[in-house]
Amino acid sequence: MKLLYSISIFFILTFASNALAQITVYEKFDDFEKAVIKEDENVYVINFWATWCAPCIKELPYFEQLHKENKKVKVILVSLDSRKDLEKKLIPFVERKKITAEVLLLSDKDYNSWLSKIDKDWSGAIPATLLIQGKKHLFAEREFENFTELNDYVNSFINLN
Repeated sequence: MKLLYSISIFFILTFASNALAQITVYEKFDDFEKAVIKEDENVYVINFWATWCAPCIKELPYFEQLHKENKKVKVILVSLDSRKDLEKKLIPFVERKKITAEVLLLSDKDYNSWLSKIDKDWSGAIPATLLIQGKKHLFAEREFENFTELNDYVNSFINLN
């Protein structure tokens, strides 16, 4: 009986830990930039959002759908939530919404030092989306109203020469 109990606990812990959302945390923008802002042949759709931002939450399903349906792109969802909210808010939110796109937490609150590195005109408002392919960048400080609008926006970026 003791062996059965031990095996049961092992499986519960193994599968429970695997169910937790895997979110990479970047405390400093420079580390985030080196790891995420890549100028290669891939198309990156990098969405900046937060769990406290209603327009962000509204459009997240469109980015999730883009992640699942548009195989030309890599979707990265960059949460700007506080580091202290990772365990109690962000991870449960990602799990509840069944988000499968890559989710990162950028907790560098010195916005004035890095916003212009994303786009020189970014006010800091979210949602905001950065598209990158090679040296080509396109920034949108706006909310997408539906999946079709987002997908068309991304595809027109891809088709730019």
